[in-house]
Amino acid sequence: MRKYFVTGLLILVPLAITLWVLNLIIGTMDQSLLLLPERWRPEALFGFHIPGLGTILTLLIIFITGLATRNFIGKQVVLAWEAILIRIPVVNTIYSSVKQVSDTLFSSSGNAFRKALLVEYPRKGCWTIAFLTGAPGGDVKNHLQGDYVSLYVPTTPNPTSGFFLMVPRADTIELDMSVDAALKYIVSMGVVAPEYIDRKLAEPAKVVH
Repeated sequence: MRKYFVTGLLILVPLAITLWVLNLIIGTMDQSLLLLPERWRPEALFGFHIPGLGTILTLLIIFITGLATRNFIGKQVVLAWEAILIRIPVVNTIYSSVKQVSDTLFSSSGNAFRKALLVEYPRKGCWTIAFLTGAPGGDVKNHLQGDYVSLYVPTTPNPTSGFFLMVPRADTIELDMSVDAALKYIVSMGVVAPEYIDRKLAEPAKVVH
């Protein structure tokens, strides 16, 4: 009896969590329908709410915004808009901080969250997975002697919270593991382990003369 119950949980719990997350995302994105005039909303046109329609509208707005800002005129509009925002107190601080983080995370040329590393944390002898976010900067760099890297150590099972560390590069081990695989490993608390790669077999045999 217990065996069947556990099997049912293993099947239904991931499905339920997936549906809950999707419902949360779609419900949030559907709020974009509030941007439309009331007479253009599905409730007014069809008499009932259509789930997911706001998600399509949100994705369409993102696509059109990206397309419009790729040309010279669009870039000038963005620069003018940012010039206005940075002149507004409080808004300036929030916008600048969020923009710097988003530019770092989503830039195709950046290295943030492109590599998974193994690092000793929270004490010597204990190891965890961290993600490379860059290198120390500002006045911090003046107080760190040697080659240091900036790391983000996510918590389990919620990787959106974690710790920011600056450690010597020599104290980290770069993993032959994708960021997606590392995240699955972290979220599952080590249950969903990535495919094992035997480095001894992967390395070509040395020829002894």
